[in-house]
Amino acid sequence: MEKRTTSNRITELKPGEIFVFGSNLQGSHGGGAALLAWKKWGAVWGQGNGLQGRTYGIPTMHGGPAEIKPYVDEFIAFAREHRELTFLVTEIGCGIAGFRPADIAPLFRDAVSVENIHLPQRFWEVLKAK
Repeated sequence: MEKRTTSNRITELKPGEIFVFGSNLQGSHGGGAALLAWKKWGAVWGQGNGLQGRTYGIPTMHGGPAEIKPYVDEFIAFAREHRELTFLVTEIGCGIAGFRPADIAPLFRDAVSVENIHLPQRFWEVLKAK
């Protein structure tokens, strides 16, 4: 799992890498990782979910973990179908949205066995503890 840990500061993407960030349903990428995704790697203004450029947005600003979970499940299914890509998940929901890793990391339990999904260290710590 250690080799599948996302860096805390992603500044470059290698070929085949996808930056996974927390978004809002409106796709207003005005701050945090969403702003970086929009400015640097092709996130589409007005698209809050899914693959866009070299990024993948997961909405986190519209409710609690139960409302976020379907979007995480959709992402995990997408990653399973696209094993040629490597998905670098940021600490989605843990910035502007105001959640803690303990709130969001459990949503990624099904990603543990998906080799092309890399998770933040603090997500791994929560998943290993449970």
